[in-house]
Amino acid sequence: MSIVNSGLIELDPATVKAMLDAGEAVLVDVREEEEFAEESIPGSVLSPMSDFELATWPTFPGRKVIISCLGGVRSAAIANKLISSGQGWAIHMKGGLNAWKDAGLATIRQD
Repeated sequence: MSIVNSGLIELDPATVKAMLDAGEAVLVDVREEEEFAEESIPGSVLSPMSDFELATWPTFPGRKVIISCLGGVRSAAIANKLISSGQGWAIHMKGGLNAWKDAGLATIRQD
């Protein structure tokens, strides 16, 4: 785990997987619908960056929300928007779906 700037927490895919498996977290994918439909992380929830609004951002009481995208740029941007809106901290998966696959973790593909 690393804290990039005030409130932004970056987790590696193995840590995220462990949190998901333990039921401690939900992975919110901020890629677009077409990208998500092609390949996604099992159990992840889609909330496209293009539709981002603070009022409709998904929450899961009792579980941490971890933000993901393809490479980590969009998820960090959404995390920073949440932090600037007054949320004290936000978590994103460093390296996104690419890092997840590089770690040898399973995905769902629509071939």
